[in-house]
Amino acid sequence: MFDLKIVGGTVADGTGAQRYRADIGIKDGMIVDVVRRGSNDPAMAGLERAGAAETIDATGQLVVPGFVDIHTHYDGQMSWDGLLEPSSGHGVTTVVTGNCGWDSLPFAPAGRTG
Repeated sequence: MFDLKIVGGTVADGTGAQRYRADIGIKDGMIVDVVRRGSNDPAMAGLERAGAAETIDATGQLVVPGFVDIHTHYDGQMSWDGLLEPSSGHGVTTVVTGNCGWDSLPFAPAGRTG
C-alpha cells in the first residue's frame, strides 16, 4: 500500500529525456515506483491494484521534480519562515542564498574563528 499515488500525469524528470505518461507510487515520503502508462510492464498492473491513502489524478498535468532557485533574497526571511512559503508553493524545494555578497548566516571571515 502506498501513502500516495499520482496517476496519469505527464512526467518531465529533468534528465532531458522525452516526457512520458506514468503512475507514481510514494511511501514514507519517497518515490518508490514509477511505471510508464501504455507499457507492457507487469509492474503497471501491480501499481494500479495497489491501494493508497490518497490518490491524485494528474491527467493533463505535468509531474516534475522539485525546482532549484539559484538566486533568491531570502536571507533574513529564513529566520521566520522556514518553509519559504512564496517558493515552496510554486514547486521550489531548494534555494541558494548569499549570492549577492551578503548573508545573515553566522560565518566567520576567512582565517578567523568565533
